[in-house]
Amino acid sequence: MSAFIVVLNCGSSSIKFGLFDAAGEARQPVWNGKVQGIGGDHPDFGASTVPVRPVELGHGHPYAAALQIIRDEVQRWLDGRPVAAVAHRVVHGGARHFDPVRVDAPLLAELRALVPLAPLHQPFALEAIEILLRERPDLPQIACFDTGFHHTVPLVEQVLPLPYSAYQRGLRRYGFHGLSYEYMAAALPERHGALAHQRCIVAHLGSGASLCAMQDLQSVATTMGFSALDGLMMGTRTGAIDPGALLYLMEIEKRSLAEIGELLYRQSGLLGVSGLSSEPRRLVTHEGDAGETGERARLALDLYVRRIVREIGALTAVLGGLDLLVFTAGVGEHCAFIRTRVCAGLAWLGLQLDETANAADAAVISSGVSAVRVGVEPTNEEWIAARHAGRLLREDGACSG
Repeated sequence: MSAFIVVLNCGSSSIKFGLFDAAGEARQPVWNGKVQGIGGDHPDFGASTVPVRPVELGHGHPYAAALQIIRDEVQRWLDGRPVAAVAHRVVHGGARHFDPVRVDAPLLAELRALVPLAPLHQPFALEAIEILLRERPDLPQIACFDTGFHHTVPLVEQVLPLPYSAYQRGLRRYGFHGLSYEYMAAALPERHGALAHQRCIVAHLGSGASLCAMQDLQSVATTMGFSALDGLMMGTRTGAIDPGALLYLMEIEKRSLAEIGELLYRQSGLLGVSGLSSEPRRLVTHEGDAGETGERARLALDLYVRRIVREIGALTAVLGGLDLLVFTAGVGEHCAFIRTRVCAGLAWLGLQLDETANAADAAVISSGVSAVRVGVEPTNEEWIAARHAGRLLREDGACSG
């Protein structure tokens, strides 16, 4: 009887899941879905074979209720077939953990100390792990760290310009979205051949956003740093910001630490500047509006694109040139108008788009005369997590045998 690996990707308002055959290498899940709107007024559940339907999560512990719905639905779909392991996307592994690892109580305690570095994701993944550890201690749970792919960056990209003792205490640039970039390292050579091994920048643009400069399929620099706040402007997060502005908010405006955290993570970015939405696809519909509404929508999108262009330019300098630029994640894969604007700002590189291919979200969207190839590649973090879990299970089996 086939066993399955369940992958959980937990965010603050949604839980995605996917089931993969533990014995296979298929990149697409045999079944997947999500609960979204957790903590909101209208949560729902949907899966690849189940239409979206409203669900009741209550007000006491909505996240635990959402996990229970997923467990019930997965058990129903499995119909008695076994689960070999549960793999979790864990955003931060700190200075000690880069490789995927089986979770036990001591490791869980270590990872809890890192919650302040990734408050939109870390606590929710850990809650799922804790519940399963308590209720199914026999079930292997594998933590796959978003920081892991960036362990190859050189020291000069790790150290913060603080006293060196800060680096020794673990205050350093880690980088994130590593499972997504690890998938790109597997998929891009299949799509682009030897070009993928050259000077490549991947733009992971979703509700969170970052860039990764890759050489020979390894991370050599990335825009996110010590926390998931650094780098690009995002849906609700600031990205890189002058620390003096934060000192001003705390000292002069008397903002509390909690208020600053809420501001940086949930009230800034596209939402904060526009006052309308964290979604580029919604903002673009307001650009033509009269008055302040249109002005702020345009400003938010202009700033969002400017920050992306600026950071691509910086990473191009680090790489010494650019051969391949790839867009991925929700915005990167589906917002042709964002790709158009970003690439227009990179025309100095000799980059030219094929607008017909771009409008179709094609795999290659640059023209035949472009000096830089530009691609669109759907990411697949869940398969990477499943693959790591399967490998660990096989290694454990070999050791026990």
